[in-house]
Amino acid sequence: MAPAEDCLLELDALRSAFGGPFDLRLARGECICILGPSGAGKSVLLRLIADLDPSSGTVRLEGALREDRPAPQWRRRVVYQAAEPAWWAPTAAGHFPDAASEEVLALMARLGLAPKLLATEIARLSTGERQRLALVRSLVAKPAVLLLDEPSASLDPASTAAMERLLQAQLDAGIGILMVTHSLEQADRMAHRRFEMANGRLHPLPT
Repeated sequence: MAPAEDCLLELDALRSAFGGPFDLRLARGECICILGPSGAGKSVLLRLIADLDPSSGTVRLEGALREDRPAPQWRRRVVYQAAEPAWWAPTAAGHFPDAASEEVLALMARLGLAPKLLATEIARLSTGERQRLALVRSLVAKPAVLLLDEPSASLDPASTAAMERLLQAQLDAGIGILMVTHSLEQADRMAHRRFEMANGRLHPLPT
């Protein structure tokens, strides 16, 4: 585990009606994977951390309490990406302040996405294209922590590998990632630590 000064995200006795308490430390450059059956509450935990569902307990980012900043600001620093991300504009371009920026296009290229997809109607994009564009949207926000819910569930092996390479680059740059996955193989590739969600609690898994 990283030294205390490298700790990004801290959960202390975080709980809801669904389960808990959850006590966890996520360090800079660390990826923690959470596994478990559907319905076990993995997604709920991510939503609790993102302050999208009611909870009790303490959540800190870089030592600062979650309650000390407005919720929208918190969610820009601790970005939650749902398994089926929401879209509110007709095209992907409407979700970026500067859709044609070099950063957006570079991230898209790393995920095998053509620039023309920015102008394509969301409804005409494949599930995998939407999932990868959602990751671009998340990264452009410059989060300290990424909460990823099955980010490669709809991707083929080549697209999954590209996504994992991009996430690894983000880890190398100091971001923290808490990722829900059903893939033991993905957890083996990405995780520094692994947990199983069962009976409303997190249980450490051997690495």
